[in-house]
Amino acid sequence: VESGDYQGVYELFCGDKYVDHVLFILDMFSVPSYSVTFILGIVGNLLVIWITGFKLKCISAITVNVVWFLNLAIADFIFLFFLPLSITYLALGFHWPFGNFMCRFNSALAFLNMFASIFMLTVISIDRFICVFFPVWAQNHRTTGLASIVAVIVWILSLSFSITYFIFRDTYGTEDIVCVYNFHEDDFELFVLRHKATVITRFIVGFLIPYTVIASCYTVIALRLHRNRMTTSSKPFTIIIAVLISFFVCWFPYHVLSLLEISLYSVEDDFLSSVLPIGLPIASSLAFFNSSINPFLYVFIGQDFKAIFRTSIQSIFEKAFSEDSVQGDSKSKSTGLDSSTV
Repeated sequence: VESGDYQGVYELFCGDKYVDHVLFILDMFSVPSYSVTFILGIVGNLLVIWITGFKLKCISAITVNVVWFLNLAIADFIFLFFLPLSITYLALGFHWPFGNFMCRFNSALAFLNMFASIFMLTVISIDRFICVFFPVWAQNHRTTGLASIVAVIVWILSLSFSITYFIFRDTYGTEDIVCVYNFHEDDFELFVLRHKATVITRFIVGFLIPYTVIASCYTVIALRLHRNRMTTSSKPFTIIIAVLISFFVCWFPYHVLSLLEISLYSVEDDFLSSVLPIGLPIASSLAFFNSSINPFLYVFIGQDFKAIFRTSIQSIFEKAFSEDSVQGDSKSKSTGLDSSTV
C-alpha cells in the first residue's frame, strides 16, 4: 500500500544496493497485478452496486444483507477508481505527476477502504450474532433503516482512522517528484515514533480487534447452532465466511510485513533487510487484490457454478443477497420468525 515509500525507506535500512532491486520488482510484478486488480474490480463492483443499489430497489428487494454488501462494494469501487494513479506512479519509476493533494488523498483512500471493509465485516458478524441469540429483537428492530445508520457510522469511523495517512503524506522534488510519508522531516526519533504508532494502530484497530470480534461471534454462533441442531440456509452465510477468509488472506501478510518493517528501527537483521524489499510489494499487491475478489465470491458462492450459465446476472445476485434463516421452519414458527429475518 505504501509503495511510494520503498525507495526512501530501503535506502535508509538496506543501502543503495537494494533500491534498484525494489524498483525492478515493482515494475515486473506490481504494475501488472495492479492493472488486473483495477480491471476486474471496477467491473465486478460496479455490477454489484448497480444491481443492489438500483435493480433490487426497483423491485423492493432491499434487505439488511444488501445494505452490508452494497457498502462493501462502494468502499472497494471508490478505491479502485483511483488505483490508476498508483499504477501510473509505479510505471513512471516513482514520479508523481498528480500534485500534493492527490498524493495525500490517494494514500488515505487506500486505508479508508481497508478500515471500511473490516469494520463492515465486523458489523456483519455482530448482526449474525444478534439474529441467532436475540431473534425476537431482530424481528422487531432489524431494519434496512437501522442498517443504513450503522453503515454511516462505519464510514465515519473509517474516515477518522484514515485521516492520518492524508496528514503525513507529502510530495518532494522538482523534476522527479515522489509521494512519500513525512512523519517528521527533521526529527528522526519523532519520525520513528510516528511511523511505529501508525503501523501498530493500523494492525490493532484494522485487523486484530475486528478479527477477534469476528472470530468470537462466529465461534459462538457455530456452537449454538450445533448444540440446538438448528438448520440454516447456507448461501448468504457461506458468502460472508468466504469474504472474511479472502480479507484475512489478502491483508494479513501486509500487516505482518509492516510490523517487521518497523522492527528494523530497533534490530539489524540482514535476512529481513533482503526479504522485505521483495515481500512488501507483493503483500501490497495482494492487499489491493482483495478489492476485486468480493463480487466474484458473491456470484460463484451465492449460486451454483452451472447456474451462472443458465440465469441472468440479476437473478444470480438476488439469490446471493437473499436473507437466510438461522433456524429451521419449526423453530421459526415457535419464535415468530420467518425466513426473511436473518
